[in-house]
Amino acid sequence: MRVDLLYGRGALPLELPDDWDVSVIRKRPMPAIHDPVAAVEGALASPVGAPPLAEAARGKKTACILICDITRPVPNGLILPVIVRTLLDAGVPAAGITVLVATGLHRPNEGEELAELVGDPWVLETVNVVNHFARNDDDHVEIGVTSQGTRIRLDKRFVEAELRIATGLVEPHFMAGYSGGRKVIAPGVAHAETITTFHSARFMENPLATMGRLDDNPLHKDQLEVVEQLGGALAMNTVIDEERRLAFVNYGEIVASHLKAVDFARRYTEVAIDRRFRTVITSSAGYPLDKTYYQTIKGMVAPVDILAPGGDMFVVSQCSEGMGSEEFVAAQRRLIELGEQRFIERITAQRYAEIDEWQTEMQLRATRIGEVHLFTEGLKGEARGLTGVTMVDDLGTAIRAAVARHGDKSVAVIPEGPYVVPSYTPDAVAAE
Repeated sequence: MRVDLLYGRGALPLELPDDWDVSVIRKRPMPAIHDPVAAVEGALASPVGAPPLAEAARGKKTACILICDITRPVPNGLILPVIVRTLLDAGVPAAGITVLVATGLHRPNEGEELAELVGDPWVLETVNVVNHFARNDDDHVEIGVTSQGTRIRLDKRFVEAELRIATGLVEPHFMAGYSGGRKVIAPGVAHAETITTFHSARFMENPLATMGRLDDNPLHKDQLEVVEQLGGALAMNTVIDEERRLAFVNYGEIVASHLKAVDFARRYTEVAIDRRFRTVITSSAGYPLDKTYYQTIKGMVAPVDILAPGGDMFVVSQCSEGMGSEEFVAAQRRLIELGEQRFIERITAQRYAEIDEWQTEMQLRATRIGEVHLFTEGLKGEARGLTGVTMVDDLGTAIRAAVARHGDKSVAVIPEGPYVVPSYTPDAVAAE
């Protein structure tokens, strides 16, 4: 049996014996939109809980449009031209329109990468397109404190704009439940202090801050309070299918429209599975998410609910840019030096997380359950030892050894990695 795992800009073929009991876990098929431009135009004209964009923009002099950074495959080339043209037609001057890349604490997107991210040269030539820099104090203003004590500091280019629009992809997220909407604002254009509070152990170690969950999720709660204290915002939400085609788009008041998009995404991305597996094979969803080991960890966390204790998880990720930030590498080095228990004790005592340390913390959600194995062509030398997981050079041989060791030919394969949320549900219909 052959299964293609998303890997880089293509796929990694995997041959499995025909006598194995292989459960391939995918999103349910989504209804791809046949005329995406018309769908985007229709969403702007028929919003959720807000006036049409053309009406809301009338008389405004400034607008700030947030877009996700290069790690998210948002169809910006489709949605941005429509939004910008609508603003211009409504009288907003081009000089007053800013497209702000919501980098959080990620690196900026520049040059050819920025052009790829925006997806339309006309947008780049017509309006101001800039990156958010979370560590630049002067770029931010404080707007309040959440009920959980998070000091809210946001990029003033967004706060001070007369029209505030967040765009993004609504997909499962391993901390915030689902991405998009309020998350594009915080942490997207938040100050480093706000971000490191969000990602401190008091949030991350909370069992309710997890994949697919919004109810009682402390991170989601803080993000909603950020929107409230900001005075609201608008959002364009998209959902894409496994082939990266637009399957859903809406626009409107940021909280209400996001929830409708989440409701749509849930029907396809959350998959109930009737058993746990001693061998799980998954990916980091391919490009652009698998550019770094930092992002690869999302692929490890997504299937933990169906990994049997003591089982083996195999993750494929190209890691074309290597490990990730210097701060993340330092966090991985601390994990190796301290061991898992002392690492957790250290971060639990901190009010603020060290930058990018939270991803190392999330890795432990998988390694606490079983052994994680990584196949990659992008990590070399010392980096391989800093992953904290078992490196494999021959994926097929390593998988066969795990199956033989467990004496169990039941195997789960998740080609799209963290874009699918499998959950152990004993009375579910078995995956095919």
